[in-house]
Amino acid sequence: MTFIVGVRYLIASGGFALATRIKHPGLYAGLDKQMWREVRWSLYSAAIYGVPAGVVAWGWQNHGWTKIYADIHAMPLWYVPVSIFAYLFLHDTWFYWTHRWMHIPKWFRIAHAVHHASRPPTAWAAMSFHPIEALTGAIVIPALVFLIPIHVGALGVVLTVMTVMGVTNHMGWEIFPRFLWSGPLGAWLITASHHQRHHERYGCNYGLYFRFWDRLCGTDEGLGRFRHRSDAALCPPAGGGADRGRTAERCRDAA
Repeated sequence: MTFIVGVRYLIASGGFALATRIKHPGLYAGLDKQMWREVRWSLYSAAIYGVPAGVVAWGWQNHGWTKIYADIHAMPLWYVPVSIFAYLFLHDTWFYWTHRWMHIPKWFRIAHAVHHASRPPTAWAAMSFHPIEALTGAIVIPALVFLIPIHVGALGVVLTVMTVMGVTNHMGWEIFPRFLWSGPLGAWLITASHHQRHHERYGCNYGLYFRFWDRLCGTDEGLGRFRHRSDAALCPPAGGGADRGRTAERCRDAA
């Protein structure tokens, strides 16, 4: 499982890094040492993520310990999307609060500073964690499969979303269409535009998939800036859905 997690990371991050080179040539120029460091820390994290994943796979296949099911008719069909959302929301909740904990100065110095050493983050930074932080991230999905029933295919969807969002949130550019991150959906969904601000300011935008906890707890500070994108372009139109009421603040930032 460590091998699988490591290969999944290399394929996903490598693919999006290649997309970055094609879409925005030179965006990662001068960041070679940083990217090698991100790969090294990420492979350490893959080793940690692989342990609970291996326990889950072994327990499911050999002992039936988990609530993973393979028969699609074992639960009502409507439950499949519900279970996917439940896993994503609970994972997002865990991530939000452990992420805020990691920003307590003591723990930031001990662990989370490894991740924020990526300035700016690249597609290779998705799993660039200190082992302590990797451990907090590695246990949540494996824990959920012992508590909440989920079809094996739905679990695959959860893991795919986790991988894609983890990589694309750190690419340094927005892969999703504008209507998604600046429209009504963008008021609640996190993409690179939202997470970029976390890497700019640190003390805000802690979520992974959804902006729910950030908005509820007053830690949502809107969309960030990219090196390749004019900040002025964000000011008038982007406030329409995702960041209504923050237009003036963004324009001051851009200035």
